[in-house]
Amino acid sequence: MMRVFYALLISLFVAGQAHAYSYAAAGKEPLIDAREAMLKAALEGNFEAAKAAANEISEELTYLTQDYDSGLSEAFENALASQDTPALSAAINRAFIAEITRRLQAGAENLNDYQTSKVLVVKSKRFFDSMAGELPGEKRQAADEALRHALEAIGNPGVFGVGKREPDLAAYNAAVEATLKALAN
Repeated sequence: MMRVFYALLISLFVAGQAHAYSYAAAGKEPLIDAREAMLKAALEGNFEAAKAAANEISEELTYLTQDYDSGLSEAFENALASQDTPALSAAINRAFIAEITRRLQAGAENLNDYQTSKVLVVKSKRFFDSMAGELPGEKRQAADEALRHALEAIGNPGVFGVGKREPDLAAYNAAVEATLKALAN
């Protein structure tokens, strides 16, 4: 009888661990992967490989160009055609800022859905972290702090209601505005 009890107890622990999940939706980010590939190739002087990596994200660039940054695709084309690594890096950062803008705006639209808004803000932070090393210290610090404020502003559902905080749209919008202002050139 005790063996059965211990077997059931162990199976509960194993099953409980197997069903764990993460709050940040993991997954590939084509823009981040392409950034690494493009910059590596450009630094090696292999602009054909950089162009191939840019072609992998052409759909994303077209979308971001149409909806968020009208000169984005042209900036990529010019940087690749002139084999200008700093211009390519600047174009990539523009794409990241457009993607951060897109996700933060979607976060505002989904503010009453904690999980969705949190994932959108966390992924915005992931894009920011990928480009943060290229930003001056004060801009980097201001954007990082503003993104943390955006994450706080989405609220918290709490655990069984304990620790629950309602989302604050005004604070979220202020944090988004501060983030985008810090990232602006």
